[in-house]
Amino acid sequence: MSQKSPLAPKRFPKMPSIDGLTMASTACGLRYRGRKDAMLAILTPGTTVAGCFTKSLTASAPVDWCKSAVKGGFARALVVNSGNANAFTGVKGDKAVIQTVHAITELLGCDKKNVFVSSTGVIGEPLPVDKLLKAVPRLVKKAKPGGWLDAAKAIMTTDTFPKGAAAQSKIGNKRVTICGISKGSGMIAPDMATMLGYIFTDAKIDQKILRSCLKSAVSRSFNSISVDSDTSTSDSVLLCATGVANNRSPRSARDPILKGFRNALNAVALDLAQQIVRDGEGATKFVSISVTGSYNHSSAKVIAFAIANSPLVKTAIAGGDANWGRIVMAVGKSGEKANRDALAIKIGGVQVTKDGFRVPDYDEAPVSDHMAGDEIVIEVDVGVSQGSAKVWTCDLTHEYIRINADYRT
Repeated sequence: MSQKSPLAPKRFPKMPSIDGLTMASTACGLRYRGRKDAMLAILTPGTTVAGCFTKSLTASAPVDWCKSAVKGGFARALVVNSGNANAFTGVKGDKAVIQTVHAITELLGCDKKNVFVSSTGVIGEPLPVDKLLKAVPRLVKKAKPGGWLDAAKAIMTTDTFPKGAAAQSKIGNKRVTICGISKGSGMIAPDMATMLGYIFTDAKIDQKILRSCLKSAVSRSFNSISVDSDTSTSDSVLLCATGVANNRSPRSARDPILKGFRNALNAVALDLAQQIVRDGEGATKFVSISVTGSYNHSSAKVIAFAIANSPLVKTAIAGGDANWGRIVMAVGKSGEKANRDALAIKIGGVQVTKDGFRVPDYDEAPVSDHMAGDEIVIEVDVGVSQGSAKVWTCDLTHEYIRINADYRT
């Protein structure tokens, strides 16, 4: 494992247990020696579930299973392994998923479509499923409330720190809790990245409404980040609601009693997503990119990602080079409408260009000072309309190359 990211939070957050949820983690030896690489979450019967998954056309066997299972709307268990993605593994991969699901259903006495499976790690190598199956009874027996830190560690691959976030809100007069863990460091781009995210709440929410809440939260968090523009075969985010809080059921996704819950869910998802960026492989700088004045939100997001994913922009940021011309280049290559003669750029709050020109009194010194820091802010107005979007990325360093060149060795 690489040295802990310099952008990492100081500590793993304190996270309360969720009523109706127990968890356990263990070491199976799937790839790593002496390191937890499997976790199990057991959910109370009647737990509703929603999911968002990769759009990759080479999705893994676990993703295919979960896409089908989530249609049932309920979850009883979730098992996750790291070290092996069980992707591009053909019939063997499908069989490994079915064997895992069967082992869980035998122990919990639940329907197979209520069991969810995720895998992350090396692509193309058969999953040593016997090792995982051997651990399943142990995981079921050990499951207890809490255990967030161990669970977050068990799903890590090239991550340098475990990721967790929590929030509380009210639905009506009932207090509800939301907790989540995620993993991700490289192969990170929209459509969910090589990223796993699991969010749990004790709220009582219908699956259709839960799906709407999750889709909105993912759009502004996990699908608004990029480390290296690569989308994985394994991307999955699940939101499980145990219903134990016994709050009044929202009538729709727009029910006013859901406002606090949705804000808290958005906050948890964004926190987890930004932690993934802060753990970007080899990252030394966290970058916020805001685009305004675009044709619409979608157009603004495309432009923002053109900037975020540009190797030239990312390497300039890595070197602390205030080369704003690369931002102009990235806007132009995006293919979206932009008024060259109205383009305005700010870096670290300092106006660099306005009305399509570098400002007459531009002083690069404060911009260079800002670029030397580890929190970089870029703002671009493309002068077309009122559309806006915000995305987050990191710099691209020599360390990224080393990590990915040596990953399998």
